[in-house]
This record gives sequence, structure tokens and C-alpha cells, in this order.
Amino acid sequence: MLYRLLCIVQRQRTSPGWLTWSSARSSTSAAEAHSIALPAQAQVVICGGGIMGTSVAYHLSKMGWQDIVLLEQGRLAAGSTRFCAGILSTARHSSIEQKMANYSNNLYHQLEQETGIQTGYLRTGSISLAQTQDRLISLKRINSRLNVVGIPSEIISPKKVAELHPLLNVHDLVGAMHVPEDAVVSSADVALALASAASQNGVQIYDRTSVLHVLIKKGQVTGVETDKGQIECQYFVNCAGQWAYELGLSNEEPVSIPLHACEHFYLLTRPWDTPLQSNTPTIVDADGRIYIRNWQGGILSGGFEKNPKPIFTEGKNQLEIQNLREDWDHFEPLLSSLLRRMPGLETLEILKLVNCPETFTPDMKCIMGESPVVQGYFVLAGMNSAGLSLGGGAGKFLAEWMVYGYPSENVWELDLQRFGALQSSRTFLRHRVMEVMPLIYDLKVPRWDFQTGRQLRTSPLYDRLDAQGARWMEKHGFERPKYFVPPNKDLLALEQSKTFYKPDWFDIVESEVKCCKEAVCVIDMSSFTKFEITSTGDEALESLQYLFCNDLDVPVGHIVHTGMLNEYGGYENDCSIARLTKHSFFMISPTDQQVRCWAWLNKYLPKDSNLLLEDVTWKYTALNLIGPRAVDVLSELSYAPMTPDHFPTLFCKEMSVGYANGIRVMSMTHTGEPGFMLYIPIEYALHVYNEVMSVGQKYGIRNAGYYALRSLRIEKFFAFWGQDLNTLTTPLECGGESRVKLEKGIDFIGRDALLQQKQAGVYKRLAMFILDDHDTDLDLWPWWGEPIYRNGKYAGKTTSSAYSYTLERHVCLGYVHNFSEDSGEEQVVTTDFINRGEYEIDIAGHRFQAKAKLYPVTSFFTHKRRKDDVELSDFHGK
Repeated sequence: MLYRLLCIVQRQRTSPGWLTWSSARSSTSAAEAHSIALPAQAQVVICGGGIMGTSVAYHLSKMGWQDIVLLEQGRLAAGSTRFCAGILSTARHSSIEQKMANYSNNLYHQLEQETGIQTGYLRTGSISLAQTQDRLISLKRINSRLNVVGIPSEIISPKKVAELHPLLNVHDLVGAMHVPEDAVVSSADVALALASAASQNGVQIYDRTSVLHVLIKKGQVTGVETDKGQIECQYFVNCAGQWAYELGLSNEEPVSIPLHACEHFYLLTRPWDTPLQSNTPTIVDADGRIYIRNWQGGILSGGFEKNPKPIFTEGKNQLEIQNLREDWDHFEPLLSSLLRRMPGLETLEILKLVNCPETFTPDMKCIMGESPVVQGYFVLAGMNSAGLSLGGGAGKFLAEWMVYGYPSENVWELDLQRFGALQSSRTFLRHRVMEVMPLIYDLKVPRWDFQTGRQLRTSPLYDRLDAQGARWMEKHGFERPKYFVPPNKDLLALEQSKTFYKPDWFDIVESEVKCCKEAVCVIDMSSFTKFEITSTGDEALESLQYLFCNDLDVPVGHIVHTGMLNEYGGYENDCSIARLTKHSFFMISPTDQQVRCWAWLNKYLPKDSNLLLEDVTWKYTALNLIGPRAVDVLSELSYAPMTPDHFPTLFCKEMSVGYANGIRVMSMTHTGEPGFMLYIPIEYALHVYNEVMSVGQKYGIRNAGYYALRSLRIEKFFAFWGQDLNTLTTPLECGGESRVKLEKGIDFIGRDALLQQKQAGVYKRLAMFILDDHDTDLDLWPWWGEPIYRNGKYAGKTTSSAYSYTLERHVCLGYVHNFSEDSGEEQVVTTDFINRGEYEIDIAGHRFQAKAKLYPVTSFFTHKRRKDDVELSDFHGK
């Protein structure tokens, strides 16, 4: 097997250029390939011999797994990897993608020395251009994040751009970002080098072998069926690129992998009369929608047009990817942009316009992780034209996931389980990727929303709220109100508001927050995930006691805030659970937890006919009634006393509201403000809403949206799963000790890890930061991901932020680390360490002073106080 692979690698190394492949089969003919018998069984079968599949194989073998088979339906690296432009960029908006790209860069840098296979790796550096001030702000935000993780980067002037790349026209630039250690590489050769190293570590690799479908029994992978026979296996990894969608659906138990291919174009030229030097920096002109790199003394240039061409919607596909038909009319806008940026290109002969398929996902982020419906079925696909940059790191994280149960970094934003089957409609995918592909180079401003694939999941109140001025955001396919535009506001201007500064909706959200604090507001929160767990005996309680860290053995009617932890003590979910009866529980989780939480519960709940888990998200409309007058509205509608004496905090009971019966009313709001959650059977939703709004008029009632909710919960230091909490954060690190039953002697997942952490100390702490010297009207706003500095040294980053209309200042949440000045290793973070620090938040290169406070903080938000009257010493750390 190793001999066959080395023959393939040798043949590729002698080919003239990374875009040219020999059609000869060297020492292994097609007939020979068909005659080679596959092993009868393996621990892991990987489908796909491009960058993704070979990276997973390489890293699994490095971690000690050897019983691995990699299958490729054509030749190794003959899919999208073959046509990759070969640009390796670490300048990414997402923190996890930045880490993946940085790891890939370091891996590819040493791969040639490790394997002896030339990969064409060359550190050219990259220059990202800015034609507008907003684009420069975006680059400055990226630059700040690169610097704190040790990736050299700097903001440079147009004059400096011209010095680094004399052929560029720089007259329309306002600045740029230079990342000197970015690189170019031959992507096909990288894949072959990874395959060679994996093979030497025991991985068996077979090309010209097609996977027909995956064999599944009782929700577990048992093997694969290929065109050359079956292989029994425990794990299957779908790295099939543009074929991953069809392959996922081919099983008896389909695995939904939402991605879709589009045509992607770039041109190749002959060398300049004076060939470009090999170390000429790569150029990314996002405002011009193009990228440019040196290619054999000429250039390679492509981009992401505004009107992409989706392909293969009907599922028709190729065995190996061939160059698709040229379309110069379609490429013309990108060519015009290229000629404006490099006027001298007019004299250069164009060799070829390459047109190849590239896969994109519904949210511009790659897909990785284990299927929620089939255990042992892993996916790594949908790279959104960043497969080379992300491939090394993505393969590493997926291998860690398989070997250790969890990757070493928080990859939730890339997790397959962030999607449901509803995002796999071919029509949805075709329309969404036509929006996604142009967005890759569009300006990334905070709080933008996708425009396609909308109104997929809606509350029964959608039309009523829309008619009252609701502006909508989408979460997990569900429409949620952001805020409500008053009749006198310009709707069009608000819809087009895109800025890094104070947004146009500021005053609207302020009025909604004020109403929540002084009167009463209604927020439709129907999108939240809702499960019911019931049993005939004590099975439900016993199972949930093991799955959740807080004590759920409470009297009927009580609500418990709790976390669902993994074996390392990290949050798999943060939720509220109401005990409805002795044997019945009602669980409320974040919206995007619907698939993920269901998979976790299915994995750990006993397969007992006496135990029933039901997703009831669709059965209930949820109204959040917030504010001091909520009690008056509900008392009048229910003819029942709703005061704290009769209806204490964190209590739940079914009652009538208006004419509707069986409404689950809970004395909680998810924000810390007084009020109630109403879970209403959907057939009663419109009636209850109308009654609430009618009775509430005398109390000043109005609608509010999620932006107000965010402001309220952040100023009260309420951490949220997926933003402030994740699988790598524990209750002891975020002030959640009171929600853990450590002292009760009850076993639960993660208990041992928390006991060890409690003894050893925590290495990060979630803190609240109140910005001191920040001008809300004039300064850039913090949004998330900003570096935190303690005594002038990098100490962490923000996880979420909002403007506090109560404090009249910005409030950020974020984790503080204690990095040793000598070794850089993390040390224990104590309360004293937090309190003794002087803090700054870096927003696009400008540092703002901030006060840090630990959870919990003294609540003094019952009525509004002006900024000048607020003493930050009113906060008390733990």
C-alpha cells in the first residue's frame, strides 16, 4: 500500500505545475486498482482524498490510531483541492478559524521536511486592502486579534502598500493590513504529503474506490458499502467535499449536511517580462471583490462576484472535478476590478480562465463534528473556499474530537449540530449560497442578518408583530423580533443601517428597555428550545439528576437553573427546568440548542420504555412579560393573586389567562427583571397576546425585542450559552457555583472534574467590564471578541457586550486569564487577581479603560440612575 501511494506522490511531483495532472497511471493501472482487495474491517473509514480527508488521516495517525482506511473515488487530491488557488491566509474574522489557519500555516511549513515531498510552501505575506474607512476599521479589529495571539500583523499606509507591491494602483486606498507570515502553497502537493505521512503511520489508502453508503444499525455506524465490497468500521468520516450532501442522504438513516456548490472563477496569466518575484505578497482587495497572487512569474486572480452561479442542485455531479466551461461575461466585473488594481495587466497574456466547483454552507462557516442522529458518523466539509487555510487545523480538531471526545478548542460555531434538517432543503441551499458567496468579501459589520431563506419558522404571532413594526433577526431558522420601529421612524434607513459605531436603532431599544424597567413589555420568545421528559416511575428524576449539575429533586412547581456538563465540567447546555409533576419535567434551552441538546439527551438517557423525551418547541408560543407592572396585567387576566407571596420567584403552575386554559406561567424572565414567562399552547397564542396587550394598555404596555433583552441580561451579568459559556467553560469559572450540587453527594456528569478544579483553582474567570472613558456617540462600539488587557498585558477577550441604558455606559463580559510573564503558561486566577488589575478593552486598536467586576454583582437597577450618580463601587465581587 505504501509503495502504491509513493508512486502516486512521485508522479504528482514530476508534473509541470500544481494545476496540471498526468493522466497516466504510472505503476498502478485502473485494472490493478480494481483488483486490490479492501480490508474486511477497520476502526475508521475516511471518505475523501483531498486536503480534509488526508488531514484527518494524518492527525488520527499522529494521535496513535492506526487501523484507518482512506477511500477516494478518483485520484488523491483530484477534487476541489486540485483547483485551490493555494493562498494560505490567517486574517480571519472568526477566532476559531484564525486558530485553525495559524495551525495550518505552521503545519504546512514543516511538512516538506517531515515527508520529503515538495509542497511549494513559500511565505510571501499578504496585504488586505481598504478602500473605505469602514473596511479599515474591520481590518484593525482583525489586526488586534492577530497581534495578541502572536501572529505578526500591522496596519500600513497606501504608500507602504506600493513599496511592498509596486504593480498595484493605490490611489483609492485609505490603508491596508500586512500579515508577513501568510503563505502560498501547492494544495494538491500538501494533500499528497499528508497522505504520505499518514500512510507511513499505518493508514491504508485506496484511490478509485467509491463509497456507496454507510451501514448503520441502531443509530450507530457499523460499516461502509463501496463499489469493491464492504468494510466493517466503528467510525466513518465524511470528507467528500461537494459530494458530502448526497453521501449523507444515501444512508437508511440520512445525515443532513447542508452545503451547496457554486462555480468559482480565477484566471492565470503568462509571466511578466520581468517575472514577479516568488515572494511577492498576496493581495486581497475585498472592496474590489478580488484576490491576486504570484503564479510562476505571472498572476493568478479570482474573486467572489455579486451574482454567483450555483450548480449541481439536482445532485448531478462528476467523479473527479474537471474545469467547467469558461464564462468571460460572468467574470468581466472581476476582471475590470483587477485591471483597476493592476493597470499593467493589460499587456499580459491570459492563459486560462479556470472555472471549478466550490462548496458553501448556509452561514459561511465550515461544517465539522459528529452527526446528531448517527453515532460514530463524523463530518468535515463545506469549506467556503477556505479549505487550504483551514484544512490543517480542522483535521486536527476533528481528530481530537474522535480520539478524546472533544476538540481542544471551542468549535461550536462550526459544529454540524448547529443546523437542523430544515436547513437541508435543496431550494433553501441554492438560494442561500447565492447570498453567502458574495458575503465572503462583503464588509462584516455587527448584527447583520441573512436575507434569503427567511420566514422558515415563525411564531403564530408573526403577522401581528410584523404589522406593529417588528424588525426581524433569524436564529436556527426561527424569526425573532430585534426591536419595533415606531410609526414615525424611517423603516428603510433602519434596514440599511450598517456601522461599527452607534447604530440607528439605539433610541428605539432605549425606549423598550425603559418600558421593561418602568412599566411592562412583551417579548415573543417562542424560538427557545423546549423539551418534556416524563416517566411512569422515578426514571426521569434519576436520569436528569445524573445529566444536570444542579439538584432537580425539588417540590413540584419549582424551577431550577442548571447546566448540563461534560466529563470535563464544561457546559454542554445552560437551561431552566420546571418540575411539572413528580415524574414530569419541562426543559427550556437556547434556540440553537434544539438539535444539539436532543442528541446529547438521546445519547445519555436510558433506552427505557418508561422514559419519554419529547421535543415540544413547536407546541408552545412563549411570551416574556417583563416589568414591574407585569404582575398587574397577569393578575387582571387570571383573576388570581400573582404577588411574590402567592407566586414566588422561580415558580411554575398552569393557570387560565383570559379565556385560555392550561397556560404554563413561570415567575422568571431570563433577564433578572421582575415578570413572567407564559408558555401558551399555539392554538391560544393569538387570543392570549391580544388579551395581554388589551389589558396592558392602562399599564403602558408595548412590544420589545431581543436587543432590549440582550442589554438587560448583560448589565445583570447573565451569561448566555454559545456566547459566554461553552464546552470548555465550567460553573466555577463563571460564578455558577451556587447552581452545582457538589456538596450533596449526588453523582452527575462532570462532578469529578469540578471537585478537582475546586481544589486546584480556576485558570480563567468570567468578569463584567464597564467602559469608563468611552464616548457612545463618537467612539467605535465593542461588540464581541475584543482583546482584554490587564496592567498592559493581554489577558483574554470579550465574549459579549451591550450598551447599558441604566448605567449609560457600555458593558462587556469576558474571561480573564493569568499568563505567566516568564513562560506564558496559565496560572490560577483568584478574586484578588481580578480586583487588583487595571483593565483596558481594545476596540480596533484603541484601548479604553474599564472597571472589572465578578459575579454576582449587587443589583441596583430597579430604577434608572444617571451615569454621574452611579458609583461603580456599588458592585461587590465575590
